[in-house]
Amino acid sequence: MTAVRTALVIGGGIAGPVTAMALRRAGVEATVFEAYAGSADGIGGTLTIAPNGLDALRAVGADDPVRAVGQPVAYTVINDGAGRRIGEFPGLRDLQPSQAMWRSQLYRAVHEHARACGVSFEYGRRLVAADESPTGVTARFADGTSADADILVGADGINSVVRTLIDPAAPGPRHVPLLNFGGLADIALPARADATYFVFGRHGFLGYWVQPDGRTAWFANLPHRTPMTTSQAREVPAREWLRRLHEIYAHDVPGPDLLRHTREEELVALGSVAIMPSVPRWHSDRMVLVGDSVHAPSPSSGQGASLAAESAVQLARCLRDLPDAPAAFSAYVRLRRGRVEKVAARAARTNNSKALGPFAITMMRMMMPVAMRTFLRPERALGVEQRHHVRWDAPVGAL
Repeated sequence: MTAVRTALVIGGGIAGPVTAMALRRAGVEATVFEAYAGSADGIGGTLTIAPNGLDALRAVGADDPVRAVGQPVAYTVINDGAGRRIGEFPGLRDLQPSQAMWRSQLYRAVHEHARACGVSFEYGRRLVAADESPTGVTARFADGTSADADILVGADGINSVVRTLIDPAAPGPRHVPLLNFGGLADIALPARADATYFVFGRHGFLGYWVQPDGRTAWFANLPHRTPMTTSQAREVPAREWLRRLHEIYAHDVPGPDLLRHTREEELVALGSVAIMPSVPRWHSDRMVLVGDSVHAPSPSSGQGASLAAESAVQLARCLRDLPDAPAAFSAYVRLRRGRVEKVAARAARTNNSKALGPFAITMMRMMMPVAMRTFLRPERALGVEQRHHVRWDAPVGAL
């Protein structure tokens, strides 16, 4: 049994509350500290929770609340910009389907469940420094306050402060030459209710699904070589972004319909897609990283939030079963690094396909039937990622 009894969880997004719930189940009292004065409810684009993410959330009882706000998607349909079918991928039949949702819906469901489980949140507490000792860690915040615990968990996202405290030479996020957008169109397209649609257009990638309320949620990636932060993207008026997007998708079905029915207030500009390269050091003696702070794959993976939930649960298992924090942290890294880096590598290959030209798209259409019978069969393409199961009740060895 571990000697760790208290934890400071830095970051009140999605990974932080899930980590706090998992730690509480492992017998570690955890408090979440969020830098911003208020919650992030209502902020963000769309995402998908894969079956393995739902499996990890089940360990903290959050799978049903998340499923309640999601939309089951059992198929992925791939079209070209002319609306012609390239391929269709069913999910794995014996697994519950992925759940598509808005990040704000996931955020609200996770936070409400965490509070119901007894997790405390403190807002307006921006971490600036941390002091480690043989017996614990002291977090120091920008408002002059501090907090003590046995360990500190960095769940503070891709621009993590904790990552730089653990290793000042740690790599930062890497920008992918794609701009990321989300939107909600006041139109119900003729589409399957249980499918997401991927469109490889002439100049950009577009995805969408039709919501139960009759509106269509969509997301887009446009090639863009110059990095742009979310703040910079939001400085551009939504009207201007919509004008540019109209130009890009003018000849790609169903781009014009989606954009024509998207109000300015329903457009989300997220800036450049960002990913984390391999992080050499995931922990020190008293501090450790989870989620996007240490393994942020491209949104193309469809696995970002799911991997964060897995890591939260695995970290809690290691702290529950191993005698001290350094031993638990080392076991946690050995359990997680290989898996998350394989997912990130697969997502990087997907990113490259989002900027295909007309010739490459034609070749994709020609080769897809063969690919579906060989290396793109659902089990081969999805099985390793989506069948991953975190065995909460199994003891973690020293490895």
